[in-house]
Amino acid sequence: MAEEGQVIGCHTVEAWTEQLQKGNESKKLVVVDFTASWCGPCRFIAPVLAELAKKLPGVIFLKVDVDELKSVATDWAVEAMPTFMFLKEGKIVDKIVGAKKDELQQKIQLHAAA
Repeated sequence: MAEEGQVIGCHTVEAWTEQLQKGNESKKLVVVDFTASWCGPCRFIAPVLAELAKKLPGVIFLKVDVDELKSVATDWAVEAMPTFMFLKEGKIVDKIVGAKKDELQQKIQLHAAA
């Protein structure tokens, strides 16, 4: 799979829906980064996320630009960037608001192992 080991950018609602569907079917942990191009902390955390994606091929990492996919951000009640949602089989199991590197790593390990 070409997408393993990288953060997948979802640029259309269709792409987003397709990736969520894949996540549900695979039963893998899905980590969604709700981001914005103008957000400093988002730029800070992006390389951290890319690094985690490389190390953890068993986790699906998605990135959604809230300005690009406003409807998705609204549906998911995203109010601050970055917001990370942790999904298992389509359900939100956890959420982090802010560029909290250590917490992000801990939660991914916790939920990926569960």
